[in-house]
Amino acid sequence: MKTPDHYDHEIQPVEFILRNRLGFCEGNIIKYVTRWQMKNGREDLLKARHYIDILIEELDRDSFEAYNNTK
Repeated sequence: MKTPDHYDHEIQPVEFILRNRLGFCEGNIIKYVTRWQMKNGREDLLKARHYIDILIEELDRDSFEAYNNTK
């Protein structure tokens, strides 16, 4: 299968994502960071940051709940 030029890498992002069993957010971060220079530039970096922010919010929420559920 021919891949678009913005995915012209030795290891395709999707292959890396699947082999490492990454979640949705992590997978999107990999996708956007590996293509930003060849496709949408700053826009792709902002999209990657958006998914990083989601992961941080989830981590903070889990930490807060764990802390507040301790008796």
